[in-house]
Amino acid sequence: MELRSYQTEAVKKLYNYFLDKTGNPLVVMPTGTGKSLVIAGFAREALGAYPETRILVLTHVKELIAQNYQALMDLWPQAPAGIYSAGLSRRDIDAQILFAGIQSIRKRAHQVQRCDIVIIDEAHRIGRADIGMYYSFIQELDEINNGYLKVLGFTATPYRMDSGLLHEGDDRLFTDIAYTVPMLRMIKDGYLCPVVPKQPTTQLDVSGVGTRGGEFIAKDLEAAVDKEETTASAVEEIVTLGADRGSWLVFCSGVSHAENVRNAIRKHGISAETVTGGTPAAERNRILTDYKAGRLRCVTNANVLTTGFDAPGTDLIALLRPTKSVSLYVQMVGRGMRIAPGKEDCSVLDFAGNTFRHGPVDTVDGRKKENDVPGEAPFKFCPQCDAENHTAARFCVECGYEFVFKNDVDVKAAMDALLSTQNKAQWVPIQDVTYATHSKFGKPISLRVTYHSGMLTYPEWVCLEHTGYARLLAVKWWMRRSETPTPSTVAEALTGNIKLKKPTFIQIKPVGKYTDIIAVRFEA
Repeated sequence: MELRSYQTEAVKKLYNYFLDKTGNPLVVMPTGTGKSLVIAGFAREALGAYPETRILVLTHVKELIAQNYQALMDLWPQAPAGIYSAGLSRRDIDAQILFAGIQSIRKRAHQVQRCDIVIIDEAHRIGRADIGMYYSFIQELDEINNGYLKVLGFTATPYRMDSGLLHEGDDRLFTDIAYTVPMLRMIKDGYLCPVVPKQPTTQLDVSGVGTRGGEFIAKDLEAAVDKEETTASAVEEIVTLGADRGSWLVFCSGVSHAENVRNAIRKHGISAETVTGGTPAAERNRILTDYKAGRLRCVTNANVLTTGFDAPGTDLIALLRPTKSVSLYVQMVGRGMRIAPGKEDCSVLDFAGNTFRHGPVDTVDGRKKENDVPGEAPFKFCPQCDAENHTAARFCVECGYEFVFKNDVDVKAAMDALLSTQNKAQWVPIQDVTYATHSKFGKPISLRVTYHSGMLTYPEWVCLEHTGYARLLAVKWWMRRSETPTPSTVAEALTGNIKLKKPTFIQIKPVGKYTDIIAVRFEA
């Protein structure tokens, strides 16, 4: 085996980094682009230039340990490599290139002894609960090696949901990104296949689910989405929209949910199995082997096939697992992006609102914005009394009108693009426009304009009290709608004697998880 051009480029960038800097760099590569081979190529180069180099490759699951080890052996069959993992029943502690599970080796720094480089695969998995384990092990190993230890990380998603970018913040382990390759480039060059959104009408309702540590509370999430009627509706859409797809991978919100979804799929005559953290190893291996070989059409799972699982033939992903974690969202969708003979793309059915929540997978931003003012909740208007209600409300806060939901689920379908290149501008008709004052901490107030199109609303902010370019745009906005001079304050704009011309259509385009208004039309 030989490295691809971008994989060779990644190895070169790492060596250039260590020539110029002394930090702990990250390599960021999309799921399916061969991080294991870059690790192998880097190790081969290191020992070729410095034969005494000792390398430790750490990760969190045995499947990744075995995968990384095998990638090295495929690239370099004579490599002096070994494995230290209780799950794989191997303890080759003296191997010059050692692939290890952090849980198995974290108290074995003095047995490892001399080490020059520590490579951490799936570096985004170092969360709050694990960071102390990694830190203490690396610190002890660094002391043993007189402070000369180098640490580098590999990941497809360089951020954690509870603390932002991996190389930012006071508790960071990594300091820089040495190399990154864009997802769209990998698709264009044929190393990844595109993911294509299909629009299911069933959407899971998580409006009443709380958050802890930046993520939905697990037991409350499963209780909210694991409903027979909702599952039956979603599965019916999976079977219909996946009729021309051969290998279905379904992400669920818990063990019982995964089993119930599997059972519902089986009722349609589709072969389906479930994998969870409690699945015995032999049974899990059998299920995944059958799935990869095409003997099994569908696998449902609960939180176990997001990393370290390679099934290139997967051509349908169903998301029945809502998440606030950008990393988890990207990892789930990424399971369908590997290339395979005869595979043109992977269809993604998002029942969980994740595309709406996070935006296209190639443009997600994992930064934690500490000082941001929370965005305003989406809302709808009661058809009976016109009162404003949260989108997820079941009864009007004013008159008690009961909103109609399909199968106990939210009314908004997942229509957002999975890749930024799929975003399309569209014209929507406008029935009404309302105006209000909008305040944001530390900024001048602005005029909030809300366009009403059926049950949906689209907000726009006109910065009448700002200066510079923002004020210029506000003047242009006003001149298209009124022959009166542009007011200098929002209060003046909201006086009853000013009449603004109402657009009949607006053109909208999704940008990430938000919507931009890019044009208006006033004709009948």
